[in-house]
Amino acid sequence: MARPLRIEYPGAVYHVMARGNQGRVIYQDDRDRRRFLETLGEACGKTGWRIHAYVLMGNHYHLLVETPEANLVAGMKWLQGTCTQRYNGRHQLRGHLFQGRYKAVPVEADNAGYLEAVSSYIHLNPARAGVIVIGRDKLKRYRWSSYPWYVGGGRGAPAWLERKRVLGALGLGPHEGRRYASHLESRVLELELKAGRTELEGQWKALRRGWYAGGEGFAEKLRGRLQRLLAGRRRESHSGGAKREHGERAAEKLLAVGLARLGLAPEALRRGRKVTAEKAALSQWLRERTTVSLRWVSERLGMGHYSNAGRGTRKMRPQDVRKLRQASSTLATIAGDES
Repeated sequence: MARPLRIEYPGAVYHVMARGNQGRVIYQDDRDRRRFLETLGEACGKTGWRIHAYVLMGNHYHLLVETPEANLVAGMKWLQGTCTQRYNGRHQLRGHLFQGRYKAVPVEADNAGYLEAVSSYIHLNPARAGVIVIGRDKLKRYRWSSYPWYVGGGRGAPAWLERKRVLGALGLGPHEGRRYASHLESRVLELELKAGRTELEGQWKALRRGWYAGGEGFAEKLRGRLQRLLAGRRRESHSGGAKREHGERAAEKLLAVGLARLGLAPEALRRGRKVTAEKAALSQWLRERTTVSLRWVSERLGMGHYSNAGRGTRKMRPQDVRKLRQASSTLATIAGDES
């Protein structure tokens, strides 16, 4: 099964999310929740991680975790494996506790806006899920989040919880918990309004579905790391948004080279028949050398239905097949460094 790529480097910050297997609960009671946090603390002790925010929900959890060393994968393997063993041991169960692999989204933590957005998303989860009643309950009423430690000034907080960076993103000092509470409680009230919820959900959708949280400069740095990570590896053994974007960018570069070699202008792809010898040759060539999907290829080459990118040659006339061979032979001569 294809695995999401993990981009690891010293000082990286991630939004980590994991759900219960088949959507089932991962905490049956407060003892399970305390045990999870104890295990998280042990993981931080083993790895040097710093947790900037967390929330434990019924069937999933969120972490905003910083890795001073490039050890997210090793730490998460220990954390989730140990949590599973302890949960199963206590409840006399067997099998997986978590669903598939966790999601880890790199965050541009040096940009205060992204750090604030992710930490707020994590802390507002109880309000979004209706665990607290908006307009009646304060957000700090939900105990299984780092938020109460923020508004309480950090007194009694676990040693592995780091509050300064998130507070600093809002221009607040370590003892300005009340101001942080005012900020978050105002976001809670936004959720009660239809327009406010729609706007916030739009912002958070990108946090849930994107493969990074940051600006274009941050994304370029990640792509550079991704390029080095993929070098010499079997690309089909990985999946996820990072790989998909990498494949599409690589395909765009290759396509420009291929069009030039075949003497075609980019706008020629939108003219004429959907399946031509040149398009079929380019389709096969791109799919052999990148990870892009048939849908991407068919759309980019103007081939209509995605099946044309895979078996469009069946619709060719004999003279077109000869042209296809010539075009394929031309593309095959392109050296790797030209792309």
